[in-house]
Amino acid sequence: MAVFTPLNDAQVSGFLERFDVGSLDTFEGVASGTENTTYFVTTDRQSLVLTLFEQGEHDELPFFVDLLDYLAEHRLPVPGPVHDRQGIALQSLAGKPALLFPRLPGKSPKQPNLAQCEALGDALGRMHFIAQRFEGHRPNPRDLHWLLATHHQVLGYLSPEDQALMGDEIDTYQGAFENADSLPQGAIHGDLFRDNTLFDGDRLGGIIDFYNGCTGDLLFDLAIVINDWASDTDGSLNRERHDALLRAYLARRPLTASERQCWPLMLRMTALRYWLSRLLVVYVDPPAHELTPHDPEQFRTILVRRIAEGALPLPG
Repeated sequence: MAVFTPLNDAQVSGFLERFDVGSLDTFEGVASGTENTTYFVTTDRQSLVLTLFEQGEHDELPFFVDLLDYLAEHRLPVPGPVHDRQGIALQSLAGKPALLFPRLPGKSPKQPNLAQCEALGDALGRMHFIAQRFEGHRPNPRDLHWLLATHHQVLGYLSPEDQALMGDEIDTYQGAFENADSLPQGAIHGDLFRDNTLFDGDRLGGIIDFYNGCTGDLLFDLAIVINDWASDTDGSLNRERHDALLRAYLARRPLTASERQCWPLMLRMTALRYWLSRLLVVYVDPPAHELTPHDPEQFRTILVRRIAEGALPLPG
């Protein structure tokens, strides 16, 4: 159960009194979280999500609040945080930073269909187009510089072949990206896996969990999405899901010539990003709570496929 800070009725009721959201009916812990404590809260007026932040840099939370406010104001399907009666969103509860959100409809798709891929591509394209004008800034904590600085921590746990694979890939990225024309930048989600979306049938109810959000290459964000949403279990790209998602995305935000040139390598770099981050959790920096880490092998498999097969042609 991913409820690391237990709350009682009196605490939740008192917290809700700060907002114009109604009186507490029920609340229950949410088991799906991995880093923060989450509760579903029902009042006599609406359904809400209460999040207490257990880890991370708390001084970065205003960036996430501002980003979600900005995207919600532009009618993106994101949970804009609820502000209290004084207009303040970021609160404290049980000694932890806390935010209250509207509960969005739907559930996360395990096997997204083509209509869901199209809906996600359309929303991501709109988000990236709008996010280029967002004035907040947070450096990408998982970019090429992080790969270069961090990968040596896991090399001792890898076979000689995998050590060479990781080292050669990072050398390739350095040569390609550090000499490439600058890529379009903006606010990105940074972790838009299918479990960070909610669908009500084929309708996208919401994009959630922006706590890896940052300022970075829009192409980086898109590559993360394609590697998760359009990959089959053997790591290969599924052309139908790939094309449905990208066709909708490109209709909202066409790629530049530099982005098209960098696209195959960006797919590889984001695959390595998750292979490395998952290896770090397994061998170097296990989670603070008793949670099962994600399998690093999934993204090693995707990386090897991208190296061997390259990228599929971009639609249109």
